[in-house]
Amino acid sequence: QVQLVESGGGSVQAGGSLRLSCAASRDTYRTYCMGWFRQIPGKEREGVANIYSDRRIWYRDSVKGRFTISKDNAKNTLYLQMNNLLPEDTAMYYCAADFSRPCTLVPNPPYRGQGTQVTVSS
Repeated sequence: QVQLVESGGGSVQAGGSLRLSCAASRDTYRTYCMGWFRQIPGKEREGVANIYSDRRIWYRDSVKGRFTISKDNAKNTLYLQMNNLLPEDTAMYYCAADFSRPCTLVPNPPYRGQGTQVTVSS
């Protein structure tokens, strides 16, 4: 079992930045993958960024060059730096983790937090 707690969401204007954090209750170095997904009410969850135990990183195309995912195993914390935010980035953002292969963070990860809201106004 692992508990994940997100923080750092908020309301910003387009072009602004936010840094999301996800504090894990146990060793993040043991995860096969961790990542962020987002959801708008009435729409399907979509993966945003993943980071794997072998340091591979995946981003969805719409956030490439604007978002950066990172993980600090010493602090058991996952981050998502979001720059040049757009109104279409508005969503509830969730942290997720999987300790075994394959990496299944969307749509139903083994572990996820309660989410943090990101709202971007134009």
